[in-house]
Amino acid sequence: MNNQKKAVLYVILSAFFFSLMSFFVRLSGDMPTFQKVFFRNAVAAMIAFPVFLKNHGTFALGRERLKLLLLRVCFGTLGIVCNFYAIDHMKLSDANMLLKLSPFFAIIASIHILKEYPKKSDWLVLLVVFSGALLIMKPSMSAQFGYALIAVVAAFGAGTAYTYVRKLGKEGVSGPTVVLAFSLFSCLVALPYCIMNRFQMTGQQLAMLLLAGFCAAGGQFSITAAYQKAEAKNISVFEYTQIIFAALWGFLFLDQIPDRLSIAGYLIIIGGSVLKQRLNDNTGDA
Repeated sequence: MNNQKKAVLYVILSAFFFSLMSFFVRLSGDMPTFQKVFFRNAVAAMIAFPVFLKNHGTFALGRERLKLLLLRVCFGTLGIVCNFYAIDHMKLSDANMLLKLSPFFAIIASIHILKEYPKKSDWLVLLVVFSGALLIMKPSMSAQFGYALIAVVAAFGAGTAYTYVRKLGKEGVSGPTVVLAFSLFSCLVALPYCIMNRFQMTGQQLAMLLLAGFCAAGGQFSITAAYQKAEAKNISVFEYTQIIFAALWGFLFLDQIPDRLSIAGYLIIIGGSVLKQRLNDNTGDA
């Protein structure tokens, strides 16, 4: 199996794990976002640490690679904080779909970070996709539109972070090093808030956050492996399987049904992604 096919399998696996992470975060109930971020990444760090040691990981990377790693964890932390906040205030499928704008932000970020330049057809697809996002966001003066904007910021943070993952892979930085660095950094960012604003969790809430952490670790390892094996523009379409999983959890367990405008937005975004993939195939870029 070549790297391209392996990357596709890793993306689908990450989509399954991340959809479950979102589901468990939502089930953890009403508590501060930063506390959810801390527990999610504390679990991920505990899982990542032995893998880091087994793979002889190191943070002695040199100044330039450390700079890239710092940028990755900063954008990743921005993404996860905004994502968790959006999950708590939106329909699960809507929040997950807007987060799936991240591959398109990754394409844009690749221009500066990787010097990978999209074709004219890619820009057309980006325009189509963001028009679909507007159907989900439903621009207005409502609070829901504000939550949707936060979900888009989450997508921007995640997409830029994934681009730095790709860059770090090219620089020879291992996946476990990237995952552990992100988990530790985001915990450190969230810890002061958790200390100053103590929230007493129930046993069920703790269990949900632990499950979210385990799923997040699985998703993080999978997506890191995927973006280190293939370019974002060639595998991003497969990330949309997460919407299928998220919609299923929302329908079965949360009694959530997307409205018609949201469904139209889903179809436009997924259709644009499929079109982009076909164009890449036809031009031999995939």
